[in-house]
Amino acid sequence: MSSRVRCLHNASMPNILVRDIPDDVHAALQRRAERRGQSFQQYLASELTRLASQSSLDELFERVGRRRGGRVGLRTAVDDLDAERADR
Repeated sequence: MSSRVRCLHNASMPNILVRDIPDDVHAALQRRAERRGQSFQQYLASELTRLASQSSLDELFERVGRRRGGRVGLRTAVDDLDAERADR
């Protein structure tokens, strides 16, 4: 094994520790992981990645504001939100 491969193998990614998860929430997430054929860690990593890739409402409204010069009516905002969701 080359030293480059060894170096990448030893590289560490950030870890997250979440405490005080209710038992029923933990069990539900564990069942979802099992249904997908994933480990609990794989499932949580994929869900966190999916969550991070989605825009928050604040980010979405900010983008809408930039596109329309900062002032839009409710109907336009709703239409823009629908279009944004359809693009996903």
